[in-house]
Parts: sequence; structure tokens; C-alpha cells
Amino acid sequence: MVNPAGHKQPHLPTRRRLLRMLAAWGGSLAAAEPFRAAPSTAPDFHCDHPRLQARYDRAVRQLAGNCRRLFRFAEPVLIEGGRYPGIWLECGPMEGWFYKDFNPAIAAANHRIFLSLQRADGYLPCAIRRDRIEYSQIQMAVPIASTALELAEWLHDERLLRQAYRACARWDRWLRRYRDTRKTGLCEAFCGYDTGQDKSPRFRGLPWQCPHQDARLCPRNPRLPYLAPDLSATVYGGRLALARMAERLGRDRDAQRWRALAGFIRRAIFRWCFDRRELDFFDRDAENRFVRVRGVALLRMLEEHVPGPKLAGEIYARHIRNPREFWPPYPLPSIALDDAGYQAHPPHNCWCGPSQALTALRATRWMEHYGHAADLAHLMSQWVRALRDAPIFGQQLDPETGACTTGEDYSPAMLALVEFSARLYGVHRAGNRLEWNCRLPEGARRAEFSAGLAPGDAAEFQTARPRLLTASLPPAGGSSSSQSVLYLGRRKLFTLHGRARVVTDSRGRLFGLLGTELGSESVRLTWPSGAARQFRLQPDQYRDARDL
Repeated sequence: MVNPAGHKQPHLPTRRRLLRMLAAWGGSLAAAEPFRAAPSTAPDFHCDHPRLQARYDRAVRQLAGNCRRLFRFAEPVLIEGGRYPGIWLECGPMEGWFYKDFNPAIAAANHRIFLSLQRADGYLPCAIRRDRIEYSQIQMAVPIASTALELAEWLHDERLLRQAYRACARWDRWLRRYRDTRKTGLCEAFCGYDTGQDKSPRFRGLPWQCPHQDARLCPRNPRLPYLAPDLSATVYGGRLALARMAERLGRDRDAQRWRALAGFIRRAIFRWCFDRRELDFFDRDAENRFVRVRGVALLRMLEEHVPGPKLAGEIYARHIRNPREFWPPYPLPSIALDDAGYQAHPPHNCWCGPSQALTALRATRWMEHYGHAADLAHLMSQWVRALRDAPIFGQQLDPETGACTTGEDYSPAMLALVEFSARLYGVHRAGNRLEWNCRLPEGARRAEFSAGLAPGDAAEFQTARPRLLTASLPPAGGSSSSQSVLYLGRRKLFTLHGRARVVTDSRGRLFGLLGTELGSESVRLTWPSGAARQFRLQPDQYRDARDL
């Protein structure tokens, strides 16, 4: 076998490749058995930056090491890691979604553990540990219905789709029954841990858990319950996902009902929690006053696409892209830098200022949706730099210095490194598209990324693994550039000089190019025939293939 550069490839896997093959299986046959996923489904990344390569390899190995069995559930799941030897509803399903390329069985198990352990009244556990299930709050962020739907489609798994639909419909009924005591149609926060934002100033002086470890009970406090915009946005996103599930299951009348319920809670969010003057969403306490803390609750509105494009653009310009609020050197802080509740030197595990790995991962769910691909690339690059240089894979970064703190081998931080590497320097699959991200890691001169295929996709792709080779070019005219070569198996697709994203279908047919740099970028695209086009891409500018 000879690669496109003419170098012979060994028939036997190298030691490094064997380690990655084992990591793709999650360390045990039991972990991968439900889908019998071949090790070749895992992505493969190599670059000549020793520190980045070592950190990437450690992340892959330790993510597999963080796959463990928990209370009353037979299959291994990806735990939170670091200081957290369990799995939480606010983040575990989403982390499973991001881990799907490495081990689809683990990704499914991160959803099924909650769906299978659902209580008879519809309550989904807020957390599951090795020795117990926890019921003391709701702890919601990304809707489990959304990630379950996305994963079921990716895996072509109708069983997961049906299980998720039944469980998430019951969960929505539980929330309507127990978390709308003020009859506004919103989802209420009874305690600080409901949102998963430990030590957030929005809950200062309030209980962190519900009485008697029972999420149905609101603590006796004159300020509670809160009308919580972020929890309500999670319900909104979950209902939209339930509508799409219902359509796929042939339940069109149910789909209409879920969309009507989603529209109802969205209108309630704007009625009760939106401050037009501030262009922000705030909790409203039991005395009907806004809790004016500017933090990640605003980001959750964008994550679930609650604002339309025009309003989202206004919010983004005023708050998100503001370096005095959410756009310091290492975005996105958990509390805006100019908010009175921001802590410059916070304690560990604190949503009172640090930029959290979970927030960085969630940014992939909304920034490009609103047209901010270049800013997302910058955010990811800053996180890769910080995680590359840090001695640990910790939970949070100092938003001004990038110092990494809180725990070691924290799964969301390791997922951020491997996921962002694919979205910055590799091939990322988005629906029926392949996104070829032509860029070198900072300080590297060569990089190679090989993407895996989802279970069941072999017939769809009818090709070997997509592969992207990027190398630096000698300076020309006083500036250096890079060259990226795109392959599907042994078939060469395109060569790109410069930094941009090339978008194709699964068979390599060109859809277009996207500007992903913060500044203007000169690029040249060359077809296998030798035909070439050179042009300049602006940040977030998309050039359709028909116009090239």
C-alpha cells in the first residue's frame, strides 16, 4: 500500500495505532458490543507539534479510561471525570454525543442510563454515581431530547429514538406538573444546582439543593421559586426535538402539539424574563423582580436558538463579542467581566467567572447557527492553546490568562481538545456534509487528520476514510502560507492554499467554501484536473460552488 505522497505504509498497525484502536473500543468489548463498531470509526490526528500531539493522545487514552459502569446500569458510560465520579443530566448526554466518533456504544449508553433509570412519575435522575442515584434537583442544560435525537439519527437507531421519545415526553409532563407552580408556563428554578452553575452569584444566599433531596419540593424562601430563562430554554429546545421525533415516528398530530407547547414557552420567556432595554434575559424571583446577574443564562438562550436572527445579532454585538463582558482572551466566562458578581480569582468549580469547558463545547451548538464561524474558530483555538500548555485537563480557564484549574482528566476538557482539533484542523461531519477545515495548529508545520464513519454509513459514503493533509509552505512575498490536500480514500479531491473551510458532500462533490479566519484570507482552490480559482474570503463569508 502506498500513500499519495509515495511512502509505503506498513501492513501491521503501529503501537500508537493499536492504542487508538483500543481506545476506540472504550477499553472493553462490553462497551462497544451493542453496535459492534469497528475501531476504524475513530478519528486519527497527527501533527509535528510534540506538546499538542502528546496532549491529544493523552485525551484519547484517558477518555477511554473514564468509561465506567455506574449504579444499576449494566453498560459502561463516559463519566464526568476529574472530581466527579459519576454522570450528570446537564452534561452527560451531550458528552456522549461528542464522544460518538470514538465509541458510539458509549455515546448511546450516556443517554440510555438516564432513560432507563427514569422514575415511575417521569422524573429523570439529576445524577448517577457508582453507588446511588440522586434526586435532589433537576440540573438541566442541553436538552437530552435534542442529543438523543441527533445520536439516534447518526446511529440509524430507531430503538433509541423510540425510547428517548417516550422518556422525554414523560419528563416534560413531570416538569409541567412540578416546576410551574406560578402557572406562567415557564420552568422554575427551586435551588442553585437546578442549573448546574455551582457558586453562581445569581443564587447567592439561596439553597443549593431541594429539601429532603426531593426535586419536587421548593425550599421555603421568599425569593423562590425563580422563573428561570435558561431552564425554560432547555424545555423549549426539548419540545422542538420531541416534535421532530414525533414526525420521524409518524405521529404528526403529536408533532403539532409539541410545536405548539414550544411556542407557548418561548412566548412566556419573552414575557417574563426578557429585558428589552438591557437586551438580556434574567431570572424573575418570587417577588416578581429581575435578578440582574449577567451570565451564561444569556448564552443558553442562544444555545437553544430562542432569539430570532435579528435580536440574536443585537445581543451578540452588545454582549457576547464585547471584550468587557463575554469576549476576553479566553471566551466565554460564566459571568460577564463587568458584572458585579464576577470574581477575578475564583475558587475551584465556580460559575462566578471562569470560562468553563462545558460552555466551550456548547458554543458549537449555536455560534455557527447564528453565522459566527470565524469567532467560533477563534474560541476553539484559544481553548486548544490553553489545554495544550496546561499541566492538567481541568474544568475551567481563567478568562484573562488561560490558566486551567479544577481537577485532572475532566472529560469535557478532553472532549474539547479532540472535538476542536477536528473542527479546526480536520474533517468534521455535519449531517450529509463533510467540512474540511484547512488550517495548521499553532506552532506546527505538518498535520494529518483522518475521519471515521458512523455505523451504517459505509453504503452511504461508498468510500474510504476522509483524510486531510496540511503542510506549511515556504514564505512567498514576505509571508508564509499553508497547503491542504483533501482525500477520500486514495482519491484526491482538492488542494487549498490558505486557511478556510471546504464543504463537500459525502462523496466529495463541492458545495462551497467558508471564511473561518478573523481577518480577510486569500485562498486558491485547485481541482484534480489542474483548474484553479483564487479569491479573497472575508470572515464568515460563504462562496457557493456555483459561483466559483
